[in-house]
Amino acid sequence: MPVLTRLIPSPIVVDIRPGALDDLATVLADQRISSSGRLAVAISGGSGAKLRERICPALPVADWFEVGGGTLDDAIKLADAMKGGRYDAVVGLGGGKIIDCAKFAAARVGLPLVAVATNLSHDGLCSPVATLDNDAGRGSYGVPNPIAVVIDLDIIREAPVRFVRSGIGDALSNISAVADWELAAREKGEAIDGLAAAMARQAGEAVLRHPGGVGDDGFLQVLAEGLVLTGISMSVAGDSRPASGACHEINHAFDLLFPRRAASHGEQCGLGAAFAMHLRGAHEESAYMAEVLHRHGLPVLPEEIGFTADEFVRVVEFAPQTRPGRFTILEHLDLSTEQIKDAYADYAQAIGS
Repeated sequence: MPVLTRLIPSPIVVDIRPGALDDLATVLADQRISSSGRLAVAISGGSGAKLRERICPALPVADWFEVGGGTLDDAIKLADAMKGGRYDAVVGLGGGKIIDCAKFAAARVGLPLVAVATNLSHDGLCSPVATLDNDAGRGSYGVPNPIAVVIDLDIIREAPVRFVRSGIGDALSNISAVADWELAAREKGEAIDGLAAAMARQAGEAVLRHPGGVGDDGFLQVLAEGLVLTGISMSVAGDSRPASGACHEINHAFDLLFPRRAASHGEQCGLGAAFAMHLRGAHEESAYMAEVLHRHGLPVLPEEIGFTADEFVRVVEFAPQTRPGRFTILEHLDLSTEQIKDAYADYAQAIGS
């Protein structure tokens, strides 16, 4: 009998709304997660620790683990601390670094993860990847998707607005990333997963077209849903292709060339996406993306995050080296230094006019 459908790896619970944290215990009590309440809760010393007092009474038999940072060593220490605890699941409560540490640790000890995000800085909260700092810089590690995702929009609004802005840049970069994937399919015959591409693109378009702002529940709902869908799209595709193209190559190049000066992940990805759209000849789309980024307070020129035009040219020139084997508009055009300078001058003029 032919296979008529495919199973999509995705959370069994996605709860995104104001006040969602108040019902966390109910979500966790689901028999598919932890009917016994034996949970290992990973928190940061910041937002997670502040929320512990609020949540602790509802999780009377949970054990709490404070995570020092977002390194591979931190994740391994967390996994070692949880061994032998006879837990049903791991809860990662905090920002992206804590959730990535909890993802890795949960995978290492063979437990499902519940992601409780306290900010919306990037699409990693529901992705099958844990990004952790290591001795060689920064690495990406394959992990299972979270079994549940809880995002309380009241908590999101309390976080610094820069986290929301970073998430916006990361979500919008999907549009450029999918365009790069389609380019690789045309030029190199790379297989493209239409469902994963559709999910990632529509997540980006929903954020791009929404008229609201960073303080509106309606906009935050769409942004949170978009980031969750982007993570699931990566699971569908089996890698980061739906959400990572030239935009992320440029981001990685900023991080590697200027590690002490780099801006946030989403700021660099948004800028990279707008420039990549310009490079592919989608000038109207690039200009509109830049307009939306600016409306939300994100940079569209390297000077706005402290880099000169020459430094940005160096970043773009180096970017393809950050993801060997990935084909994007940068690899397709293979621009010389002078050509990149000219292209950037055209881009800067186009979005400024």
